[in-house]
Amino acid sequence: MAEKIKILWADDEIDLLKPQLFFLDKKGYEVVTVSNGYDALDVLSNTHDVDVVFLDESMPGLTGLETLSKIKETNAQIPVVMITKNEAENIMEDAIGAQIDDYLIKPVNPNQILLSLKKIVDNKRLVSEKTALEYQQEFRNIIMDIQNNPDYREWATIYKKIINWEIKLDDSDNPQMKEILEMQKSEANASFFKYVSKNYLDWIKAEDGPVMSQNLFRKKIFPHLSDSSKSVVLLLDNLRYDQWKIIEPILTEFYRVENEDYFYSLLPSATQYSRNAIFAGMLPSEIHKNYPDWWLHDFEEGGKNMKEQELFNEQVKRLIRKDIKTDYIKVTNSFHAKQLQENILNILNNDLTVIVYNFIDMLSHSRTEMEVLKELAGDEKAYRSLTRSWFLNSPIWEALKKLAEKGIQLFVTTDHGTIRVKTPSKVIGDKETTTNLRYKVGRNLSFDRKDVFEIKNPEEGGLPKPNVSSTYIFAKEDIFFLYPNNYSYFNNFFRDTFQHGGVSLEEMLVPIIKLKPK
Repeated sequence: MAEKIKILWADDEIDLLKPQLFFLDKKGYEVVTVSNGYDALDVLSNTHDVDVVFLDESMPGLTGLETLSKIKETNAQIPVVMITKNEAENIMEDAIGAQIDDYLIKPVNPNQILLSLKKIVDNKRLVSEKTALEYQQEFRNIIMDIQNNPDYREWATIYKKIINWEIKLDDSDNPQMKEILEMQKSEANASFFKYVSKNYLDWIKAEDGPVMSQNLFRKKIFPHLSDSSKSVVLLLDNLRYDQWKIIEPILTEFYRVENEDYFYSLLPSATQYSRNAIFAGMLPSEIHKNYPDWWLHDFEEGGKNMKEQELFNEQVKRLIRKDIKTDYIKVTNSFHAKQLQENILNILNNDLTVIVYNFIDMLSHSRTEMEVLKELAGDEKAYRSLTRSWFLNSPIWEALKKLAEKGIQLFVTTDHGTIRVKTPSKVIGDKETTTNLRYKVGRNLSFDRKDVFEIKNPEEGGLPKPNVSSTYIFAKEDIFFLYPNNYSYFNNFFRDTFQHGGVSLEEMLVPIIKLKPK
């Protein structure tokens, strides 16, 4: 073997296992032995290259099952083989429920050990190699798709392909393939930026472009409402397509995906613009014109999404034109979340309930501020993993399980996604220029034109005009805007954080999913 497979074997009778250990050594495996569960946990906490754990079930002190439970708390992915003298059904059920990968009965036959290792370790390697090979074959197809002048529908297909491969490669120990995929995603975003820059203003004017924030309800939700069933729209702020794919297996325990669809967040792909547009069923410029008291410009004090319920009520009256009972619930902290979980069945009194859940948005912003979260969500894979862990243990998931029992139709969607920013670009503006890192609106902006999509006349882009000479600029690819003051400090502070407001596949191409209870 080019690189030895490392086994940690915990057994209080380890001295009796010398023949098996000798056999494994001759076969090219490296074995670290300990005589109790505490030492096993100590080894795992101090080394990160153990490939598989062999665990005796009947050790004194910390039993095998207790050790297994503690291993899975901190090393959930590491394969564990339980070794026992006892074939009692309840013991093996407990072990299997605690996620063992295999079990062997004492006395352990060397060939049984080898078979178990081949099944666990080599199977993982073969799956990894197969995934990498399949992506290599798909790589050229994706390049050709990108170069073939895709329209907005084809861009959605390309992006989904890239994300599906990214998630598949998460489980692959192949850093070269991951690096190639990351480069391909960057190339896709560069081409996508050119495509959006060329077509965006036409989308705003025409009806035949992609479904966007302002017509999400009209085109993707209202047509599917039914007199025979209640409906819930769950808007998870900042939910990217990859994050949806990570929580999908959790949801499909209780729900069946009827339609996985997408829409384009309008620009800026930021909450103030995209979410207000979703609930109003209008472009931001139209909201500003029709409801001037409900719109605040970026530089004005106060919450920018405080009138979502009122805007939604107006949209329902305007588009549905019948007696429909709706409600709007906004969750912005743990108290609201617990309250929602406890009172979730109250929504059965409504025909349509909208739940805005802000956790992912808070996670994104907190990650920028808190070093601990930067460690936990250092890249896309970790960010996805953190999203999954949160959702699995969240009050909203507990609430959705209760709704599934009541036959509620569910829509899961978002307002925009986020992108991990890496490349700074200098912008100079006056004191009223927005602080957002992915878009700016202001007068007399000075910037590098190759880094931005510029809308000189805001009304053409469906945007409010704070001042006569206001201009909007949107960052391309993984760029983030910085002012010259304290440039180096803010460059280090914001690099590799997740931001939104600009032009990228991750921010603009977002999911709208229709689900029915199983």
